[in-house]
Amino acid sequence: MSLQAHTERQATLIVNNVLRACADIEKLNSTGYKFLNLASGFIAHYNRYGFIDFYSRNSLKEDILRNYGANQWLNFHPGDQNYEYYKSKARIYTRICEGLRVLS
Repeated sequence: MSLQAHTERQATLIVNNVLRACADIEKLNSTGYKFLNLASGFIAHYNRYGFIDFYSRNSLKEDILRNYGANQWLNFHPGDQNYEYYKSKARIYTRICEGLRVLS
């Protein structure tokens, strides 16, 4: 079963929520949490509330920027199963990082 690539609407919702959460972690919704929780470099949390608790004391922005390279999924190539899904995740992660750099 192939994973479906994110739509443009899904990508926009994720990017906007994660950028808001970097300014105020309490704004993190389930969509943003699910995306980040499945990204490389983020420790496992029992749930969204555990994630929020951790990042109320730590910098979500710094962790997102630090993990940029690990979230480009460069090991997937055209023709590979789930290639489009992982490339959509890479594009979303890149948009988040670009947004964070603009806000700096």
